[in-house]
Amino acid sequence: MAAPPPACALQSRWPDRLACVVLAGAAAIATLTFRDYSLGWDDFTHAQYGDLLLSLYTSGFRDTRALTFVNLYLSGGGFDMAAAALAKILPFDLFETRRLLGAAVGLLGLAITWRIGRRVGGPLAGLIALVLLAACPLYYGHVFINPKDAPFAVAMAFFLLGLVRLVDQYPRPCPTTLFIVGAGFGLSIGSRIMAGFGMIEAVLALALLFAIEARADGMRAAAARLGRVLLALIPAAILAYAAMALVWPWSVASPLNPVLAIETFAHFFEKPWQELFAGERLTPLEMPRSYAPTLIALRLPEIFLLLCGAGILGALVAAFKVGVPPRRRAICLAVALAAILPIVVTVVTRPAMYNGIRHFVFVLPPMAVAGGLAAAWIAERAAPFGRAWLAALAVVFTAGIALPVIGMARLHPYEYASFNRLAGGVRGAQSRYMLDYWGLAFKQASAELRARLAERGATPPAGRKWKIAVCGPHPPAQVALGDRFEPTWDASGADFALMLGVFYCARLDAPLLVEIVRDGVSFARAYDIRGRSIPSLFTQPPVVPDKPRQ
Repeated sequence: MAAPPPACALQSRWPDRLACVVLAGAAAIATLTFRDYSLGWDDFTHAQYGDLLLSLYTSGFRDTRALTFVNLYLSGGGFDMAAAALAKILPFDLFETRRLLGAAVGLLGLAITWRIGRRVGGPLAGLIALVLLAACPLYYGHVFINPKDAPFAVAMAFFLLGLVRLVDQYPRPCPTTLFIVGAGFGLSIGSRIMAGFGMIEAVLALALLFAIEARADGMRAAAARLGRVLLALIPAAILAYAAMALVWPWSVASPLNPVLAIETFAHFFEKPWQELFAGERLTPLEMPRSYAPTLIALRLPEIFLLLCGAGILGALVAAFKVGVPPRRRAICLAVALAAILPIVVTVVTRPAMYNGIRHFVFVLPPMAVAGGLAAAWIAERAAPFGRAWLAALAVVFTAGIALPVIGMARLHPYEYASFNRLAGGVRGAQSRYMLDYWGLAFKQASAELRARLAERGATPPAGRKWKIAVCGPHPPAQVALGDRFEPTWDASGADFALMLGVFYCARLDAPLLVEIVRDGVSFARAYDIRGRSIPSLFTQPPVVPDKPRQ
């Protein structure tokens, strides 16, 4: 058998150097591609919210429209406000700025995940966690397009980093740790009220550490150490409140407003629509308890699923294993809870669920950390058998990562719609699950339609614009089509039809001008319907969302 590598080989500097290469590569790709992503259903409304939040501050709190704006005031708008401000100084239009800012926030999430994994499991664990998250289509796709769930995921990861540092430095956290805890929780709760999960994770992790120390050193000594930490957290709590107020001003307009937000979101307050799940058309209120676990199993890359599953199990075992250092046990519990607690609560409580699992993007960073821990553990166990074993593991891991990366390249810019091979990819999932629920395909379809009409030398009829019936979000279609087109919901008298490739948009009996296809799946189509009678753009029942969805 070949000589085993030195004991320190797996924790050398090369994983850190490679992690920097991965981050630089992701940044380069994002810089080159951020303009490829179209606008979705809610982009215009969120852009308005950002402008109103900015106006709230620049007017000296005289312009309070942001505090009552549709239903968005019930959550923070830090991302929207930052994008509105950046658009005034960057050489891009507002929506390009939003995509670029999303990419930057997503890259920050990758870096934070790397640092969590590295702190908990060493350089190799950090590198693997980073790669798993960067190669996860659900995370990568949403950071460009989702102004709600992706920034929230990054804020929650930032808080988890602070929590891990807090436990690691218990009972004397340094100022940097306290800043991360405070800013991380404030930005999280200021983004979504679901940040309460983070508080639960922190309380349970500290409770476990307290219980272990009380048993070993006595209640008085353990209580004194916990009290020291709680006192140190007072400045962090003040910072958290300030950060929450900054990005979610409605939350501090009245002391009970956060409670009101919880009560509102506890009940589905919108007009129900239907979505596709497991081949059935169901409203958000009808989704089964299996909704989140099923979609997580079908949408995450296989290598991600295997490693994160093993890592979560290992972290839970370590958390309750006698002989493991107390702080290590508490950290393992925090990581495991961050990954699975929201899913468990969802299965138990069965709230309204929709839009795939975009609401669960925030569990992906801790899942990636758990996967990194599992991969590092496997590598450490394989090291004594020689370099050949480590090389074989590296090949298997590289192949496992290559599959989703290739899949993302083939789906671009619709990475967020990806399904893994358990579902048969997007082709196997299209008749059973929602794919392009964000409605992103109009940018490419519109560009190709304009090019096709230009090739034919076609011009709008005298005295009017082209009338185009659109099944999907109209404002993005208007931006993509340009000022020679007039979108409408009514196909009567329309010249063309622009249709998303979702189940509620009908396939029309008309000449097909454009079809946007990825992996054999139609994401959008454009028809020539001049002189034809089109009874409806929709299948039954019609779906016309009229306000942003939380």
